[in-house]
Amino acid sequence: MGLLGRKYNNSKPFAEKSNDRRLATGDSMISSQESDQQLVERVQKGDNTAFDLLVLKYQHKIFGLISRYVRDSDEIQDVAQEAFIKAYRALPKFRGDSAFYTWLYRIAINTAKNHLVSRSRRPPATDVDVEDAEYYESASSLRDIENPENALYGEELKQVVESAMKELPEDLRTAVTLREFDGLSYEDIADVMECPVGTVRSRIFRAREAIDKRVKQQIFGAESDDHLTLVKN
Repeated sequence: MGLLGRKYNNSKPFAEKSNDRRLATGDSMISSQESDQQLVERVQKGDNTAFDLLVLKYQHKIFGLISRYVRDSDEIQDVAQEAFIKAYRALPKFRGDSAFYTWLYRIAINTAKNHLVSRSRRPPATDVDVEDAEYYESASSLRDIENPENALYGEELKQVVESAMKELPEDLRTAVTLREFDGLSYEDIADVMECPVGTVRSRIFRAREAIDKRVKQQIFGAESDDHLTLVKN
């Protein structure tokens, strides 16, 4: 399986330097959608080196995504490698009903969650589905926290945000991570999480609200509840 036999490492990635420098550097001349489809078809025809290129293209995003769930660096490497191996084995059945990257993200998230459950670290979270949540669109973005005024708080602000992220239920954390850190659309997130777009909007709104509340409470000293109410059953 080529690169899959190598240990995933943040400094020495799965896919080390490739002859295809356009993929290695993320050249904008390549259409991600077309390139993914072409590579997937090559893998399905038995070209394993094509999967190495897919790993090269997405390894850092998958590493970052998994690190939102798993903190230990060695475990992150193991989970990332397991996710790519699962994707490789499942590719023959990939029909292209969704974009390759959303399919891969779903595998990575499920692999990370299964890893946590296997170690009894966090029970599956519950959530309230909201089908029509267009009004949540007006909620402040997590990126709004990173304005010039807030930048003065530097590392302290970053630590507060990360702490608040860790306390979010898995479904909220996944949704806001895919939106704010990976830049996925609401539709793509719905595809990854296999839920309605309205539910995605609800989760992102509640995640942003909880993080914003924690920042105001710990950084700016705003009056707030003693704890965050993240999910109302």
